Amino acid sequence: MNFSGQCVAITGAAGGIGGVLVRYFVEKGARLALIDRREHVLALADELKSGGATAAAAVADIADADAVTAAFAALRAEMGPAGILINNAGFSYQPTLAKTVPEGWADHIAGNLNGAYNCSQAVIPDMLERGKGSILTISSVNALAAKGDPAYSAAKAGLMALTRAIAQEYGKRGIRANAVLPGTVRTPIWDTRKRKAPEVLAKLERWYPLGRIVEPREVAEVVGFLVSDLASAVTGAMIPVDCGLSSGNIVMTRELTLEDI
Repeated sequence: MNFSGQCVAITGAAGGIGGVLVRYFVEKGARLALIDRREHVLALADELKSGGATAAAAVADIADADAVTAAFAALRAEMGPAGILINNAGFSYQPTLAKTVPEGWADHIAGNLNGAYNCSQAVIPDMLERGKGSILTISSVNALAAKGDPAYSAAKAGLMALTRAIAQEYGKRGIRANAVLPGTVRTPIWDTRKRKAPEVLAKLERWYPLGRIVEPREVAEVVGFLVSDLASAVTGAMIPVDCGLSSGNIVMTRELTLEDI
């Protein structure tokens, strides 16, 4: 796949999956418009430019609609309109419903769901004008079944509904919308957790039919396919990238069949 000359906007670009997405699209020749609420995204854009890539960055909290409008306007002026949007930004910090306070619930919905809506609204007018565009949203397997982090999970489920709405309303106008649903991804946070609890990944991996967790590059490869012309007939799709987690309960299967497969 080649994205030469295409402007790809990526939110949460300074994060674990975000950074891999950025480098994936640089490899494929894209021009990058990067957004993150952390100042580090500016240094990331400078690093890319020093390496010969075409990139620009804006610092914005995507939960703030006015900040998103300003950020995309600035990026558009420098990079041109985005033909591809990757709604990647997301976070979770409240693991159970019992520990979730109203302010935390609202924060998760604002940052994970409303932010993707704000960013999609910012790019859709240019896509409509061109008669073509692709919006890819990073949801989660948490959207499919209860796996903890309820506020995050509710927001990620909302992203699936948003994706389907965009696919339905704008398909005739040339805009496609799809979502990728990762399972546990080997981002730096898991390296930290493994140092604290060396057995943590071994416990996780037994739930995955492939016997391992997802590598960030594997997420990027599926994202790249879905936003490319190779997937020109794919819209409104929800694609798990989860090493088989959502296909069933392998631990239960092993116990019921009394067989370690």
